[in-house]
Amino acid sequence: MKVILCGAGRVGYGIAEKLCSEDNEVTVIDVSAQLVQQISTNLDVRGIVGHGAHPEVLVRAGIESADMFIAVTHLDEVNMVACQLAHSLFDVQTKIARVRAQSYLDQAWQDIFSRNHIPIDVVISPELEVAKAILQRIKTPGAFMNTPFFNGRVSLLGVRLLDSCPVANTALTQLTELFPDLKSMVVGVKRAGSVFVPKGEDQIMAGDEIYVIAHAEQIARTLDILGRNEARGQNIVMIGGGNIGVHLAKELEHLPGVRVRMIEINKEQAQKASIALQKTVVLHGDGLDRDTLIEAGVNGADIAISLSNDDRVNVLSAGLVKEAGVRRTLCLVNDQTLNSLKEPLRVDVFIDPRQTTISTILQHVRRGRILAVQSLENGQAEVIEAVALSTSPLIGKSLNELDIPDGIRVGAVARGDEILFPSGSFVIRADDQVILFVERDKIPVVEKMFRVSADYF
Repeated sequence: MKVILCGAGRVGYGIAEKLCSEDNEVTVIDVSAQLVQQISTNLDVRGIVGHGAHPEVLVRAGIESADMFIAVTHLDEVNMVACQLAHSLFDVQTKIARVRAQSYLDQAWQDIFSRNHIPIDVVISPELEVAKAILQRIKTPGAFMNTPFFNGRVSLLGVRLLDSCPVANTALTQLTELFPDLKSMVVGVKRAGSVFVPKGEDQIMAGDEIYVIAHAEQIARTLDILGRNEARGQNIVMIGGGNIGVHLAKELEHLPGVRVRMIEINKEQAQKASIALQKTVVLHGDGLDRDTLIEAGVNGADIAISLSNDDRVNVLSAGLVKEAGVRRTLCLVNDQTLNSLKEPLRVDVFIDPRQTTISTILQHVRRGRILAVQSLENGQAEVIEAVALSTSPLIGKSLNELDIPDGIRVGAVARGDEILFPSGSFVIRADDQVILFVERDKIPVVEKMFRVSADYF
């Protein structure tokens, strides 16, 4: 696939890195010669210095033969105009744009990004998506990830197993025997830094980070079985009052009993946040200052969330509040080199905003009837939701008969109003929606499964 990417900042770099790793032909445009030099040196991409909303620059980038155009500069208006040009002048099939300003995303203007107005096929708002992801983690504190699939009817849970886990050292087949009516399935395991799809005889062990597909109604029970059904925190301290912080605080204000205090170092931004929020207490101060943290109530807080624009501030503030006794800390981190500080500082959850953006784009890069994609562990695996067509090789045989390769696990199937957790004898039907956990090198195999070709197996 030939992709033109407008914007070589953090988000653009992460997208280009992922697309290049899958042998796509990528050209990156940016006004910064330094950023273009950096991305074209480090990655196998072609770099163009220029304005992404100028037609002659797009032509130099080869847009006339592009399959996809992605605009992720820091300016919404540039992204929108660039997509408009990609459509009107060059008839690019798929156009994706990052839009940060909430006024553009208001429901009152929901028709603005349509073919007859501003023709953008996919609008990405990383700030909104990150806020939603954090909110899900707050609602399920025992999980480091909670991503909905099948329109919220099931969730992908990421759970770190503690030494006290009651089912540690238990084989997956034995788990099924112990809890035959449990509507959940372990589909992936991260152990010693590597992610793999477990087999039935494999055991889950203390220290593992496991991925579980769980029915929405049985999330609490699943976490309880895994020893991680923890009470939701009521007192929350938030460090950072930017777009993500304000949107998250607005959502938290709707949760009964939740009290939020926000620290913002920029006085003007703190004033804006104070005006935008109704119940949240906004403090103007430094999230690395102990007195400010004490004033915000960290000594009695259940959860602290570090969401400033500076990764290092986020990591250090998360370490400070953990030291002060906060039970659970969540930290926004773009720079993957800081991941090594997670364990020493005892930070519970690192959140990479690029993962959300990349996952959204991947569902359009993936071939076949792909409805949703969640990239995991810096691309080591993906969870894919797809539709099985009548001509798919998955139809009409049991999962055992299909002999699906190692590295792929069918986690759940939506059939009409039913949510099914398949065993080896399960037969997928036409129009079933299927969730699969897939190791990175098996992704092309899954794409073939959901094409219309009938000669795969």
